[in-house]
Amino acid sequence: MEPAPPLHLAPGLSLPRVTLLATDGSELCLATLPGRSVVAVYPWTGRPGLPNPPGWDDIPGAHGSTPELEGFRDLFGCISKAGTRVFGLSGQTTDYQREMVRRLELPFPILSDADGKLAEALHLPTFKAGGDSYLKRLTFVVNNGRTEHVFHPVPAPETHATTVADWLEGLS
Repeated sequence: MEPAPPLHLAPGLSLPRVTLLATDGSELCLATLPGRSVVAVYPWTGRPGLPNPPGWDDIPGAHGSTPELEGFRDLFGCISKAGTRVFGLSGQTTDYQREMVRRLELPFPILSDADGKLAEALHLPTFKAGGDSYLKRLTFVVNNGRTEHVFHPVPAPETHATTVADWLEGLS
């Protein structure tokens, strides 16, 4: 049985009207998007040659953002064929995220919640590393501004996109 999502992200929750900057240069509000969107929330992505935050290797669930996002990249066509949008979301700045989008050749935008407004409004779970706060990994599906489904926890980031794609396929 899948663990229950955090109570604040229960299905049917109306999303707050928070505008986020995306790596494609757009600004968007998940609460006002029509149709279905998958939002993969991840803590942080590193850059080749740069160290992880202090203590990162000791935090369960901290690693795995790159393979998780690559999974969504690889299944993007399957997920988006029925009009479902895909977004990544982290607390990193858009400039930092743009490098990762180019490097991983992601076909979908990454949203920045660097100011923490969406995380605060949704009471998203976080953890600390090196004195900084990071979002815990989870994925939520939004349909016409309301939470439709939440995947939390995400025990295997490298296969998580397949789990989401299978769930979406089950809706058909």
